[in-house]
Amino acid sequence: MNSNSHKGIEMRDSADTRPILIVPYMWIGDFVRGHTVVRVLKERWPNRPVDLLVTTLCAPLVDYMPGVRAGIVFDLPRSRLALSKQRDLAAELRRRGYGTALVLPRTWKAAIAPALAGIPERVGFFGEGRFGLINRMRWGEKALPRFIDKNAALALPDGAPLPPEWPVPQLVVPPEEAARWRQASGLGTAPAVALGPGSVGASKRWTYYPQAARLLIERGLDVWVVGGPGEKALAQEIVAATAGKARDLTGSDLRNGVLAMAAAGVAISNDSGLMHIAAAIGTPTMGIFGPTSPYLWAPLNGLAATVLQTKSKLPCQPCQRTVCTMNDHRCMRDISASEVADIAQRVMAQPSLR
Repeated sequence: MNSNSHKGIEMRDSADTRPILIVPYMWIGDFVRGHTVVRVLKERWPNRPVDLLVTTLCAPLVDYMPGVRAGIVFDLPRSRLALSKQRDLAAELRRRGYGTALVLPRTWKAAIAPALAGIPERVGFFGEGRFGLINRMRWGEKALPRFIDKNAALALPDGAPLPPEWPVPQLVVPPEEAARWRQASGLGTAPAVALGPGSVGASKRWTYYPQAARLLIERGLDVWVVGGPGEKALAQEIVAATAGKARDLTGSDLRNGVLAMAAAGVAISNDSGLMHIAAAIGTPTMGIFGPTSPYLWAPLNGLAATVLQTKSKLPCQPCQRTVCTMNDHRCMRDISASEVADIAQRVMAQPSLR
């Protein structure tokens, strides 16, 4: 990206070296997409270090994000303000001497620690009436079409037009690290497909992963099932359907998920954080969409294939609901295992897209 390729992204004084803090959304996919904000800031202020507030879950992602100096690991409870913890976090932020904080979430709670830390510029949208907590208030969020527009606009000067396209998120995984992980995990060297069968919300989960895994293995491909502890039951179902030939790589360490997506030849995922991880790494990624809109929620990086139910347009799509309440989940049920396996095989046969 350069200053001529994205209108609205302006360069500032290169002598400015005050560090910047980003308070991002902490869902995995949203955290990955937040790297676009980092890239816009680095274009605007190339000599200002950029740090990210991060949960323990998302912390491994920071190691692979170019342009990020450090992740400030701090787990605040979701269900309450926890003012004592906010004060502890504010003390850490004050010690680091930030000149600017970008508060991406619209919540009151997200802005407390930057305000208590006395960060001079605290940029965010109006949200929950955060006067005083946010002192560089932005307006017009509802007019911005996509989630990425709402977030990345905060990295631009107030009132600047959106660029024709945003810089895409990047996760840079050294090939030798992925190769060492694959060897240490006993995964061999055969071409592999990584499956991400989980998601936040049951309606986004395609139900034919076991059948697709069996077809892929019959065609000579290794299959890895990737996800968190919540996907363990799904992984066991897939392993059972393949007579133990698929590998269950689910677990609590997100770094294993990152390395699996980097080592795989193709990733197949629901609309989930793993889809955004794989796409940001540059692994050819197939995203399966039903109740959510690819325009709004697909990775900026682009997908090797966007898999949709195409037999007929359902009037309920996109519903954005976490649980299907109409049409018996046809938006996902009508995507067959053979269709997904065929597309994956074609993608694997293409020259490297990385």
